[in-house]
Amino acid sequence: MSAVTDSQLAIEVRGLVKRYSSKSAGEKIAVAGIDLDVKVGEIFALLGPNGAGKTTTVEILEGYRSRDGGLVKVLGSDPGNLGSNAANWRDRIGIVLQSTKDAEDLSVAEVVHHFANYYSNPKSADQVIEAVGLSEKAKERIETLSGGQRRRLDVALGIIGNPEILFLDEPTTGFDPEARRAFWELIQKLRSEGTTILLTTHYLDEAEALADRVAVIVDGKIIEVSTPSDLGGRNTAKARISWLEDGTKKELITDNPTKEISVIAQRFSGEIPELAVHRPTLEDVYLEMIGGK
Repeated sequence: MSAVTDSQLAIEVRGLVKRYSSKSAGEKIAVAGIDLDVKVGEIFALLGPNGAGKTTTVEILEGYRSRDGGLVKVLGSDPGNLGSNAANWRDRIGIVLQSTKDAEDLSVAEVVHHFANYYSNPKSADQVIEAVGLSEKAKERIETLSGGQRRRLDVALGIIGNPEILFLDEPTTGFDPEARRAFWELIQKLRSEGTTILLTTHYLDEAEALADRVAVIVDGKIIEVSTPSDLGGRNTAKARISWLEDGTKKELITDNPTKEISVIAQRFSGEIPELAVHRPTLEDVYLEMIGGK
């Protein structure tokens, strides 16, 4: 496999370090020398427990937080040293923060149309409102929106600028299941249009549904980067077969579930009662990797 070139990377991080100091707790290393590559056009998910360093890392990539060491490039520029390139660089990125409370007295349409004016090549404000499922609320004041509807507005403001790279920090917090599925379809559509997406989430099904690759970060260190299907050796993990035989629940751990089920089936004249085959889920391997944090 050929190496990924700089032109194929939307984000490049080498040895990123961030420390915090306080009189009561002393020095804390929030990000402890991580390396990270995100390819142009992929959806990349950062997974980790609270306090692992996810949000700090993303804020450094967005240019909203300084770093204490390491190399960082986002769309070819250092977010911590943009100089005269700052306006052009920010025109190319979109950000959906964990929560915002601005312009509560304005309508959804007024805010989205207003934000569109900040960008050189914005999407259609009306189309964005429709895409995030807020057409029926377009004329409503923001203060009247539910938590999930407000979150959709946050997403609208993140994508209105037609960004090359989109940062999503816990984007579906407060969404009901139907709204989450609609949001996933929106993100997949943005990816199909070439947008690079960096996502943080606590929802493992969200990471599995959306991400091309995931990174697990614990105590400021990335402990593995892989596809969701291969993370933690899921693709080669043993299978657990369970079934009911002679009134007793049986279980078998094996590398060859098809062969073992064929053997078991020979003892039954029809269906194997309560047959189930289980391989580790993404949640299983993730919880094992973070060690109960």
